[in-house]
Amino acid sequence: MKNNLHVFLGATVADAAARPLHWVYNQKKLNNYIKRKKDFSFLKNNKSPFYNIKTGKVSGYNEVGQTMFKTLIEGHENIEERFKKKILKVFGPGSDYWKNLKLRSKYRKVKDWRGIIRGPWIHQSIIETIDNINKNKKITGGIKVNESDGYCATLPYFLYFNNLKSLKKIISIITISKLSIKYSLAKFYLLDLALKGTKDPIREFTKIYRKNNHFKKIVEDINLLKKLKKEPHSKIVKKFGMACSYPGTFNSSIHAILSSKNYKSAILKTIKAGGCNCSRSNFIGAYFSALKGVGTIPKAWIKKTIPAKKILSQN
Repeated sequence: MKNNLHVFLGATVADAAARPLHWVYNQKKLNNYIKRKKDFSFLKNNKSPFYNIKTGKVSGYNEVGQTMFKTLIEGHENIEERFKKKILKVFGPGSDYWKNLKLRSKYRKVKDWRGIIRGPWIHQSIIETIDNINKNKKITGGIKVNESDGYCATLPYFLYFNNLKSLKKIISIITISKLSIKYSLAKFYLLDLALKGTKDPIREFTKIYRKNNHFKKIVEDINLLKKLKKEPHSKIVKKFGMACSYPGTFNSSIHAILSSKNYKSAILKTIKAGGCNCSRSNFIGAYFSALKGVGTIPKAWIKKTIPAKKILSQN
């Protein structure tokens, strides 16, 4: 696909596939939802205990990527400023995301939440970004959480320009967390290796950066995950962290990749492991698409993904 957009398509489809089971942390409940199902992607009935949107739509992680994608479709001038304006439009006051903000703030105080929010869930990084944009701050990224929003926002930009040098600046529109920036860049370096035809990008990454202090912990964790390759994926996700934060979300993604032969098996494994499966799926889906091409994405899944049509129209 043009501009390597099959990689973004892979991320988008994976996110939508996992979305109805997003943030299910109770493994017994999750296993009950998917029992006797070989393919439990795109569940018709929402099972996320936090929010409820139509099956086929994407989570807030991928939505910020869609926002950058639409910014790029409209032109390549003043990308950063136009992207910020679109963030305000898609996520800010008047949007479906913003309408749920007051209710979202109460979820920690409600003992039996059960998906009270009808509509999308706005992420902490985006809340902070909107506040900083409105305050006309030069650097608008949030600092409170170490999550995947920065990577997701920057993925279409990376694919359009095929340039690793300016990524930190774009990531920083959404997050200035040092941990988020570090792990986002590691993801892009892995995707870059895959797109360049490297047979084993993960192995090559550890080889290139084994003496790099910045990526020292990442390389160490990857080497550990290689040793744990045959361990049940759900067990590894529970060990490294089911939640949205780095380094857990990165490490769990790497294990899914190392222990899977293809896109579909890796995403199903990720969904089954529970927790923040959408953040992990956005990287895993992109990785397998970069490595094996658009043909690795199940066609039936593409048809079920609402934003996929817009991406395919750019081919």
